[in-house]
Amino acid sequence: MVLLAIVVVGRTLYIQQAQGRYWTQMGDSLHMKYISTDAERGTIYSEDGNMLSTSVPVFDVYIDFGAEGLRDKNGIRFKENVDSLSECLANLFKDKTAAEYKKELQLGYKNKERYHSLKKKISFSAYKEFREFPLVKLGKNKSGFIVESKDKRINPYVLLANRTIGLSRNNASNVGLEQSYDSLLKGKAGQQLVRYMAGAYMPVDGAEVEPENGSDIISTLDTYIQDVTETALMKMLRNNNSLHGTAIVMETSTGKIKAIANLGKQRDSVYTEDLNYGIGKATEPGSVFKLATLMSLLEDKYIDINTVVDCEGGEKKFYGLPIRDSHKGDYAVTVKDAFAKSSNVAFAKLAFQYYQETPSKFLAHLHHFRLDQMTGVDITATSGRPLIKNEKSRTWSKTTIPFMAHGYEELVTPLHMLMLYNAVANNGKMMKPYLVSSVREYGVEVKSIKPQVLVEKICSDETLKQVKECLLEVVQGEHGTARKIKDSSYLIAGKTGTAVTALNNKGYNKGNKIYQASFIGYFPAEQPKYTIAVVIQNSRESRMVYGADVSGAVFKEISDRIYGSYLSNKKYIVTGIPADSTLYSYAGAGNEFASIFNYMNMPFIDSANTGYWRYAQVRNKAGVLNTKPDAPSAAIPDVTGMGLKDAVYLLENKGYRVSTTGRGKVINQSLTAGANNKQTISLVLN
Repeated sequence: MVLLAIVVVGRTLYIQQAQGRYWTQMGDSLHMKYISTDAERGTIYSEDGNMLSTSVPVFDVYIDFGAEGLRDKNGIRFKENVDSLSECLANLFKDKTAAEYKKELQLGYKNKERYHSLKKKISFSAYKEFREFPLVKLGKNKSGFIVESKDKRINPYVLLANRTIGLSRNNASNVGLEQSYDSLLKGKAGQQLVRYMAGAYMPVDGAEVEPENGSDIISTLDTYIQDVTETALMKMLRNNNSLHGTAIVMETSTGKIKAIANLGKQRDSVYTEDLNYGIGKATEPGSVFKLATLMSLLEDKYIDINTVVDCEGGEKKFYGLPIRDSHKGDYAVTVKDAFAKSSNVAFAKLAFQYYQETPSKFLAHLHHFRLDQMTGVDITATSGRPLIKNEKSRTWSKTTIPFMAHGYEELVTPLHMLMLYNAVANNGKMMKPYLVSSVREYGVEVKSIKPQVLVEKICSDETLKQVKECLLEVVQGEHGTARKIKDSSYLIAGKTGTAVTALNNKGYNKGNKIYQASFIGYFPAEQPKYTIAVVIQNSRESRMVYGADVSGAVFKEISDRIYGSYLSNKKYIVTGIPADSTLYSYAGAGNEFASIFNYMNMPFIDSANTGYWRYAQVRNKAGVLNTKPDAPSAAIPDVTGMGLKDAVYLLENKGYRVSTTGRGKVINQSLTAGANNKQTISLVLN
């Protein structure tokens, strides 16, 4: 027995001393490992500095009931704080009673759970409050509380350009900019050493490699233009009961996409950003394609815009297949008038006459216009590949050329057509469309993306001059299809399109036939700044179907807003501004001013005893609220100094219709305060 004891003791000493490091490392390999820790994903900004997609922290809370500080002195800290802690948890999370939280905490303490999950995905504001709770505020070593931070991806503007921006989602494919620039946004992951204890892995302090945060992306989008575009498109889709639509605003000289809205109707009749119709969905474009046909004919000098063509009353058959105009009765008209009236017969006849025997000449022009190539825009849209037939195509026939000439038997995206119209507006220079202007790391620009020219000259100056004249005639001419959107303040040039499409690909029979309405144009026509494409797929229940009535109206609302805010030469100056630059005055609801001053910890005095509205001034870092009399029920209230929300609320509740120009606060109203004249009132904001 003595010898056996000596052997056991000797073997124990040998294992501890000689082989100790080996067995310790083996134990660690079974109970310790490195796990990857995500870097903070970069933020996507608009060009005007607003966050379009960003990461916010959420927190998972665990408790190590075996922590020495928590169990020290027979667990006195835990026992003294468990009641108050339970009350605080119940008040904050409101998912359990204080008694239920106390029972959960006591059971975990009794079982010495080393990694008890208390709450997951709590917000930063809740976490700030949680840190001040009894026991928790003593720190990790004394309380046993372990907090792990994770990032949650959000779009602060929710619907705004949601499909284009994309959304970084776990276990799902990203789309839009989130996908295209994922390698820059995601950064470089770090590492955290964790130890397996009591059925769970716990982080080891001081054993981590910090991740490298992702880069920030500055997009070309403008939040004001995007909001205007989304709102105008949404209003038309709802009012006309349309299936889906897209609207794209491009900066003419650079190719920057300033706004892109894509809205589709869901089963519950709610419109949301479900697919990127503007970039990823190629369709038969309809009459907006006539621009390409006109440019080809002019470039080959087969015609000029004063050439007379016989529309044959608005209907003609090609090898037995009829092509009709939406209006009947036209015969001999000039090419310019045929374009303005959007005559299908005229362009089908011209293309058939000059390209039926040599279709390769026509197709060469379409290739030069890049209508058979991907747009090159910096987001992925694999389904947006264009299809321009050639003579070797399986479906090529004798009627292909006349049908292609007026927008059928080819597939292109709205962005393809927008690029062509933008090239005309840009004096023949075709720009590459793009959505990201720069990349930043910790606020410092590391990459700048400049405008890129795809085609230096899409046509001759002579052709360009004639084409511009035709596009202007569509809107400004007496018989132009888009004359309804003519504006006295600025000139619009463009082209309408109404394409017959088949519902759910079931053929063009009467029951399945629906219409795609388009309008593509630029403004101000004399010196173009923006080019806009609006394409809307109507339904069988839609009241309006034509391009001018549907998409043209959306274009006009967008262009009016942009022109009034960014391009108008009318400058409104508020007179009587005091020399004291610290004086600031505003008008609005009294309770909202009080909330703002309280939030800013700024002292203020409300000198009014009654009434809802106030004039507010800030002088020397103190607020003063004065009475703003509520207008009599029949009178026009004075809304100068108010923000748009308050001004519209007050005026519409008095029974007036409101139209606005600009943004900011109201500096002028068209009807005098106190008058009794029920009509539309125009507000100027600056």
